[in-house]
Amino acid sequence: MNLTALLAAAALLAFRLPGQAQTRPKASALATDASTQGPVFPKEERAPAANFTGAVYVHPLVKDNATFNCVSSVSFEPGARSHWHTHPAGQILLVTDGLGYYQEAGQPVRLLRKGDVIRAQPGVKHWHGASPRQALSHIALNVHTEKGVVTWLQPVTDQEYNSYK
Repeated sequence: MNLTALLAAAALLAFRLPGQAQTRPKASALATDASTQGPVFPKEERAPAANFTGAVYVHPLVKDNATFNCVSSVSFEPGARSHWHTHPAGQILLVTDGLGYYQEAGQPVRLLRKGDVIRAQPGVKHWHGASPRQALSHIALNVHTEKGVVTWLQPVTDQEYNSYK
C-alpha cells in the first residue's frame, strides 16, 4: 500500500483533530452500512508472544522500505493486549475497528472505539489491546524511528487489564 492510499484510508475513517468535538455515527447507521463492518486491513504475521498476551497480528502497510517501515495495522483478538512498553519518540494509534483499551502508567484504563486517536508521548509507559469480548484493530505510527522504536516491559496483569470501569 502506498502513502497516498494510507492517507485516503485515514480520511475515510474521519479522525477528529484536537479540539474538535467527537462525532460518531449512530449504531443503527453502522449496522446498515456493510462497508463499515470489519477490519480495514487483513491480518498477516502473528506478533511475538514475548511482547503480547493473546492472539495479535501485525500487517506492515509499507513493506520493504527503509524510510516508511514504521506504519502497521495491528489486530487484537478479544482479550489480547500488548505488554507494557514505551516508545523513545512516541507513537500514534488510529483505531480502525472494534473496541479496546489503552492505559498509561498511573492512569485509569481508557476505552477505545473506531475513530479514536491516541498520542502516546515519548517515553510514556503504556499498553493497548482488545476488550474481553470484542476484537480491536488500529494503525500504529511509530515516528522518528532513528531514536528507536519500542522498549518492551512486563506483561499487563489480569488485574490491570480487568480494571476498566
